[in-house]
Amino acid sequence: MTGARGPPCCVDGIEKSTTTGEFMPTKTFQIPMADGHADVFAAFPDDQVPHPGVLMYPDAFGPRPVLREMAQKLAAHGYYVLVPNIFYRHGRAPLVALPDHIGEEIRPALVDQLMPFIHLHTAERVSSDAEVYLQFLEEQPEVSTGEVGVVGYCIGGLLATRTAAVYPSRIAAIAAFHGPVAADRIEELAKITAEVHFGHAAGDLTPEALNELNRALDAAQLSYNSEIYPGTIHGFTMSDTDAFDPAGLQRHWDRLLALFERALGTN
Repeated sequence: MTGARGPPCCVDGIEKSTTTGEFMPTKTFQIPMADGHADVFAAFPDDQVPHPGVLMYPDAFGPRPVLREMAQKLAAHGYYVLVPNIFYRHGRAPLVALPDHIGEEIRPALVDQLMPFIHLHTAERVSSDAEVYLQFLEEQPEVSTGEVGVVGYCIGGLLATRTAAVYPSRIAAIAAFHGPVAADRIEELAKITAEVHFGHAAGDLTPEALNELNRALDAAQLSYNSEIYPGTIHGFTMSDTDAFDPAGLQRHWDRLLALFERALGTN
């Protein structure tokens, strides 16, 4: 494990998901990294059987109750889901004080506070961190052998695509929702061998821009689905924000679960 300094420590627990109503085993880890320790959260089925691993990158606001709920819901479908604090170099999550609901009146100020961390999170750091997260998944007894899935939201969507491009042999499926996936050159995206789903917010991407992106994905010969979710704005999957769109979130679950079932199966 690159940069590891001893085994990760963890706190075990059982949490009741307010989404599914199920009690879900959870663990909170401090994973040794090249530049410190990353605080991460994991959720997985309580059946003593190994399940496919999934790396879930949060949006810029980081791990918080809504991300725990989403991880638990995905885990209930037969996956071991790992959610890292991507900005661990700057402290444990949350890095900024977050209200229970992130309204539009406060969102710009919060984003301004987080923007320096976003700018410092280079492609090189993404690659270095992802190697450790993927190795960590491979070493967990609750995770089955084989390729994993990666999903990301907002900036996490870009991190998911970068991870799939750098470690193609280790990833079977990648999904990004309202993420700036076109930020990298198509030559980078062309390195992806996993099956891809890009769910774009209508407020983020025009139909013309979507067509341009999809032509580039065709040229790169990716196996993908890239679509605009009607009537949505940036952040539509996050139920603790004003951007939340219930129909968009359900469409997200429909696409994500079908993708992972095809590429990873369930155990």
